[in-house]
Amino acid sequence: MTIFNKQNFLGFIFLVLLSVGLIAPFTFLPLPQSTPTEEPVPVIPKTVKKVIKVVEQPLHKVILPDFAKIRDVKEKKRRFFAFIKPAVQAENKKILILRAEVARLIAQLTLEQPFSAEEYTLVSSLSKKYKVSEKFSLLRQLYELQLKIDIIPLALVLVQAANESAWGTSRFARIGLNFFGVWCYRKGCGMVPGSRNTGAKHEVAAYSSISLGIARYLHNINTNGAYTVFRSIRGQLRDQNQPLAPEILATGLMRYSERGIDYVLELTDMIRHNQHYFALYNK
Repeated sequence: MTIFNKQNFLGFIFLVLLSVGLIAPFTFLPLPQSTPTEEPVPVIPKTVKKVIKVVEQPLHKVILPDFAKIRDVKEKKRRFFAFIKPAVQAENKKILILRAEVARLIAQLTLEQPFSAEEYTLVSSLSKKYKVSEKFSLLRQLYELQLKIDIIPLALVLVQAANESAWGTSRFARIGLNFFGVWCYRKGCGMVPGSRNTGAKHEVAAYSSISLGIARYLHNINTNGAYTVFRSIRGQLRDQNQPLAPEILATGLMRYSERGIDYVLELTDMIRHNQHYFALYNK
């Protein structure tokens, strides 16, 4: 290679290196980052869950007074007692008629007068209905029936109805005409209590009429083993020709509520404070 050519080549190399030195720093600089434009985040409204309250429909066709809307206490008591009283009186009257028939049969048997086939059938039917053993002698069956087929004083029935149904405002009274909290044990026989224990199968009975509800309550008191003391007290009062005082009979209902003696005291207190709303009768 000639000197000229070498000099030209060296000059060319110098120019190339100079160009690289000037351009390279800018070539390898990081490119400016563009700041992304922030988009507004859409606000998604929270879904409000509407709680739809299911209105439980009555299991009867009876038009009940709306006792919950009666603000005046005296008026509410008057209306409540007036509403329940006729059915209680009617059912107690039926019981007294049946009781008189049992008394007649006792007198007939005592006088050793023979029974007709219809009378034997009647005793058998009543023994089944009132849970009296047919293994007993005929006379004992009749005495057991006499002990069970008897009334409950109006005042005691009324205050129990008021106490158990919260003066006619309870769910069981409104939906099932059950003013006494009477249970039943067949699925679908009534209303399932909201506080029923796990595994329990009882329901609170529902009735188609006030009269039926009263009749079932009276029958429960007259046949259930839990109220043997009640029937014994009533029987003693009858034997001594004493009036069926509701305050005395209330002591036999201790097992009606888990509250026991406190429940009895509350009933007797209600009887005393509401005397002027009902006349004591059925002595």
